[in-house]
Formats: sequence, structure tokens, C-alpha cells
Amino acid sequence: MKVLLAHCFYRSSAPSGEDSVYLSEKELLESNGVDVIPLEKYNDCVNVTTFMNKVKTAKNTIWSKSAYDEISQLIKHFKPDVAHFHNTFPQLSPSAYKACYDNGVPVVQTLHNYRNICPGAMLLRNGKSCELCLNGSIFPINSLMHKCYRNSISATAPLALMIANSRLNGAYKNYVTRYIALTEFAKDRFIRGGLESNKIAIKPNFLSIDSEAELVKGNYAVFVGRLSDEKGIRTLLTSWSEVTNLKLKILGDGHLRSVLEEYAAKSGIDVEFMGFLPQKNVIKIVRKAMIQIIPSECYEGFPMSVLEAFACGTPVIASRLGSLQEIVTDGDTGVLFEAANSSDLAEKINALIKNSEKRMRISFNAKNVFDVKYSNDKNLDILMNIYNVSIEEMKAKS
Repeated sequence: MKVLLAHCFYRSSAPSGEDSVYLSEKELLESNGVDVIPLEKYNDCVNVTTFMNKVKTAKNTIWSKSAYDEISQLIKHFKPDVAHFHNTFPQLSPSAYKACYDNGVPVVQTLHNYRNICPGAMLLRNGKSCELCLNGSIFPINSLMHKCYRNSISATAPLALMIANSRLNGAYKNYVTRYIALTEFAKDRFIRGGLESNKIAIKPNFLSIDSEAELVKGNYAVFVGRLSDEKGIRTLLTSWSEVTNLKLKILGDGHLRSVLEEYAAKSGIDVEFMGFLPQKNVIKIVRKAMIQIIPSECYEGFPMSVLEAFACGTPVIASRLGSLQEIVTDGDTGVLFEAANSSDLAEKINALIKNSEKRMRISFNAKNVFDVKYSNDKNLDILMNIYNVSIEEMKAKS
């Protein structure tokens, strides 16, 4: 099978888990004999330093003729059986779907975030979950009113127009054969946002590492992720003044780092900021951690940090919010707390620290779930089935 696999990498200043998921999926396909035709764009190359460059980027975000032409040429040359897109923003745009459709190639789109229904991509506003744009309208006017992308009308407008244009010209409905949602929770939001239920398959993320639990854990908890408000990092640090006898290691970087370091120093809490680390280093630290904390205050897609913890047999404490409450089963594969509630988080941490029997049980269950649901083989089976169904549907239409 030949697969055109396409992705726009996020800027290096704001790395995304989507990048690592794309690379892992690419490696998975190639290592199993699939002929992958990569189409990779790098958003570091997007120039928005001048007004005209901003206009050009905005235009291409809505509909890129150059992407249409490039993909059409790739299809004519390599003749892929299916095209699979990850992030298309901003360089590929929904015109990528039309190029495939016009050349008889079925399209699969992984929905890592909510950008095709929410210009801000996260269903988040003012630090809280927001579903105003799930109202069935063609144009997401609420996003302009609230300046949902970068707190700017001019930045939000091209994305709102991209959504409206794609709904009007049928790009989302007619040109995409299959969507991949990461959870049932996400699938429900996409249906409410206008996608057809029968076009959405569920396939979780996966992690290409050998699962291995560390029997002797260190006396620390770990947070892995971007240091930004929607990740709940402020709530986590606030909770630490109520946590007893446990160090917190923070793995990741972001615009809040200096603010958080200053807060930690003034509060006298036991926190170590370790910055962005390669995945192999992250795994070593997670494997020895007593607890991994995922305090997100936004609708997550499918955080790789959960899979890292599951694979390492490290108990997870996560927000009872969005997909996290579907991925983490409270009391079985982890513990859930009320999102943005630092006292509840501290209470759950302290209780789990004291209960070694519960930690052991959660560790065993989480590792077992990882082996059964999130292995390479399981993920490959699901993905290949999605490809085959998409190919057969395209053949039936021709």
C-alpha cells in the first residue's frame, strides 16, 4: 500500500505532541512495509514579519492554490492509494482535500485538535472550556467576537473564514472520506460541530516504547508538558503548598516558566524546573516517579504524557475534564480531581501518597491497559482498517 502522509510541523518555539504522533505513525507504517510518501511542511518557515506576508499567509490558510497544485503533482507521480493528513494549518489548508478528491485519492484526516470547528483549536476561552461555536452555524461568529486566536480579530478572521469556506464548498463533508477522532468525547464534539457521525472512526494515540514498570519509585511527582495556563500549571503549583513530603519535577518549557519559577521561589515549595528534555530522558524520570500529574484545564486530545505514565506503570492524577475522564478510569488506572481546584488536587495527591496498596494496583492496571490498547500492533490494525475502508468507499463512488 502507498500512503501519502502529510503534516505541518509546529514552530520550534511551541512544539506540539502532534509532531511526535505524526513521526511515530510514519515510523510505524514504514517499519511494517507500507510505502510512505511524506509531505512535510515546517511552520518555522512561515514569514509573517510584513503586512503583505501576513495577508499571503491568511489567504493560504483559507485555501492554498500552491498546496493544491503540489499535492496534485505528488499524486500523479507517486499514485498513492490513500492520503492521510495530520496538521494542515496553515500551509496546506483544506485545498489539500480537494486535490486528493479531484485525483481520486481517498482522504483520512486525524483530528488532533478542534481547529475545523474552533478557530482557537482548543474549545477554550478565558481559561475555561467553551462550546459556543458548536451551534451549527456556517460562520463561527462567536470566535471573532471573543478574538479566540491569539486574542486578535485579524488573526482569528482567516481561521473563521477557513471554517466557513470549507463548510460552504463541501471540503469537510465531501472531500474527506474518513476522520480519526482520538476519543468518544472528541467525536461527540465534532458531530455537534457539523461532521457526520458515520465518517468518524476512533483511534487513540500510541507510544512506541517497551512498557516497563519501576518497582522502586522515587519520592517525587512529575508534570510533563507546555508551561501555559490551559495546562493547569498554576493550579498545580498552588496545590503544592498543601502537599506533604513530595518533590515536584516539571519537565517542559513555555512562556510562563519565569513567572512560575518566581512563584515557586517565593512560596518555598519543593519544585524543580528541568526544561524541555528528549523523550528517552522523560521516560526515565516518569518511570521512577511516584505519581504523574496532568492538571489540564482545557479539552485535551489524547496527551502522550498519559501513555508515557501508563507504559511506565506510574499512577496518574488527572483533571476530571474532557477526554481525560475517558482515558483515565478513576480509582482503576488513575485518580481524577476537579479541574482548576488546587485543594482537591492536593487532597488527592496526599491520599495517594499514603496509600501504597492503591498505587500498586493502579500501576498494574495502567500498564496492562497500555499493553492491551496502546501497542504498536493494535494501533496498526486500526489504522490499516481505516485506510482499507476509505479506499473501498472511494472505489464505490468512482
